[in-house]
Amino acid sequence: MIKINQYQIGATARPFIIAEMSGNHNQSLERALEIVEAAAESGAHALKIQTYTADTLTLDVRGKGFLIEDEGNLWKGRNLYDLYNEAYTPWEWHEPIFNRAKELGMVAFSTPFDDSAVDFLETLDVPLYKIASFENTDLPLIKKVAATGKPMIVSTGMANAAELDELVRTAKENGCKDLILLKCTSTYPATPENTNIATIPHMRELFDVQVGLSDHTMGTGVAVAAVTLGATVIEKHFTLSRADGGVDAAFSMEPAEMKALVEETERAWQAIGKVTYGPTEKEKASLKFRRSIYVAKDIQAGESFTEENIRIVRPGYGLEPKYYPNLIGKVAKKSYTMGTPITFDDLI
Repeated sequence: MIKINQYQIGATARPFIIAEMSGNHNQSLERALEIVEAAAESGAHALKIQTYTADTLTLDVRGKGFLIEDEGNLWKGRNLYDLYNEAYTPWEWHEPIFNRAKELGMVAFSTPFDDSAVDFLETLDVPLYKIASFENTDLPLIKKVAATGKPMIVSTGMANAAELDELVRTAKENGCKDLILLKCTSTYPATPENTNIATIPHMRELFDVQVGLSDHTMGTGVAVAAVTLGATVIEKHFTLSRADGGVDAAFSMEPAEMKALVEETERAWQAIGKVTYGPTEKEKASLKFRRSIYVAKDIQAGESFTEENIRIVRPGYGLEPKYYPNLIGKVAKKSYTMGTPITFDDLI
């Protein structure tokens, strides 16, 4: 179990839901604070932003390699520097965003993208750190964050098993005691058939850490299914309205959807339970609605039990239906009135 402020994260705690603001503030601090408030009202447990500038993430260069050209890419035609300059969260906004989230009972933290971001976030005393999929092979950054000694959540998009092994060992060897990996598909939006959440229990066993899901699919179905496979953390991009636009709006959840995610993942977690057979305590009261053997017509002593005078009906206070063939043709030792349950004594 990992404790973050007032929240417990682990198999015996409800799923920890992270609302990722990313660039959905659309360069408005007022909107950013509205997103925080909407996330809290939706029931999200944490609010995450990203800490970088265009200059800490890329170079102000035009041309091949710095232009997104992939067919079907949400940001096709955009220059990396311009895209990151539009999406970044000004560092002077971090404190008011974090303060508002904490006032509303949420955990507030961020994804740093370089050493300067970690140093800055340390001045704000963030309780944990997130590493993005595209940075999960940046071992110097992993070391820097691990050295803070705070819990780390790392998205695993694109990483193979060897790279994840290196990541986990680097984090643990450099001071990270609490590590959570998030299964992630680094496409935007992602499709359910390309999500492969069957990896979640395998990853948990392979690296002996908690595993969750960073989910870029639409809707709640994939996240709910992930919880049944043992995901303890669910991260989803969040916005006030996709219609408002913004760099990540197309694959972000709206408030009503986030509320449904919180509720449905908790229901899924509650439903996992344990391996059990037979009636539960709550079911025992329903046993009476099973079928059993009853007298269907008055029977006199010395008459035989027949298909006309005994039947398998509800309620279930009589002998189990499996004994019905054994009763047919047997002579009644006493008289019975219609509606009397047949008992085991009547079979002897």
